[in-house]
Amino acid sequence: MTEAARDDMVPRRDYEALLARIEDLEDILAARDASGGEALPMDYARRIIMDEAHPVRVWREYRGLTLRALAERAGMQPGYVSEIESGKKTGSVDAYRKLAAALETTVDALVME
Repeated sequence: MTEAARDDMVPRRDYEALLARIEDLEDILAARDASGGEALPMDYARRIIMDEAHPVRVWREYRGLTLRALAERAGMQPGYVSEIESGKKTGSVDAYRKLAAALETTVDALVME
């Protein structure tokens, strides 16, 4: 290998760091697309990406709503919303539609994969 070719090479650790940043960006863009174009601030998005909190809870907190206020807006019982947020219940399609409307986002932004 010539010296000029070596000068054009990226060290492996730098290459891997770039790949990690690209993956993070892809996750951010996917979350933005799923939310109907509105991007969550990184602190909120990271909680979803890292599986630290259910998307319904993250969006509720981002919107500044209590669990009771979200349930009221969605026309649901607070206990049912709590069970969805905690993962005790999966929630029906209709429930997710109501929650998405109340949170002003899409169902896709609330469904965990």
